[in-house]
Amino acid sequence: MDSILKSIRAALVPIHREGYPFIAIFAFLALFLGWLWTPLFWIGLVATVWCIYFFRDPPRVTPLGADIVVSPADGRISQVGPATPPPELELGPAPRTRISIFMNVFNCHVNRAPVSGRILRIAYRPGKFLNAELDKASDDNERNGVVIDTSHGKVGVVQIAGLVARRIVCFSREDETLTAGQRFGLIRFGSRLDVYLPDGYVALVAEGQTAIAGESVIARFGGPSDRTIRID
Repeated sequence: MDSILKSIRAALVPIHREGYPFIAIFAFLALFLGWLWTPLFWIGLVATVWCIYFFRDPPRVTPLGADIVVSPADGRISQVGPATPPPELELGPAPRTRISIFMNVFNCHVNRAPVSGRILRIAYRPGKFLNAELDKASDDNERNGVVIDTSHGKVGVVQIAGLVARRIVCFSREDETLTAGQRFGLIRFGSRLDVYLPDGYVALVAEGQTAIAGESVIARFGGPSDRTIRID
């Protein structure tokens, strides 16, 4: 019996605590709709299952290495190229390599630190809720920026709200030390993460690739190594 219970626990994906209130609301609405008209219960049940799936928080195994940058989010690489960091990050006016990861409503939305280091600054900025895939979303949308001091310079990570997302959550605090792959935030319900890299880092991904938070290597200091890094 113990082995069966362990197998069941291993098969179940953990749910992040931020999702519990929403799951409860969805479940209550499903019961209420079912009380009004039975077929509506099944619609509410499907919505509740989706809500549980949305707030999943699966364990991840982060590659080791002080020179690598891992993806801070699950999703699709939507942009790779030079861009000026948001002014509130205080990273200067010079363009940096920016890697953007777009998360749809079916991606896991728990955000993870792309690098190890100390948090120098956390800056929240209110804004619009445009489609997060648009380039202007980096400038116009509500966002929360985190600046991490690393051995290779300052790395900026920006959580950007999207068309559906209306809530950015950051678990970390200034002066806190993060480890690459460590959970630092979450966005509800569909959004984007921008990573701004200092000189010396080279992107290892292209637009359209799929990234896994805390596991996929998206950049490396000094460029690619002899070992090929792939993202499935």
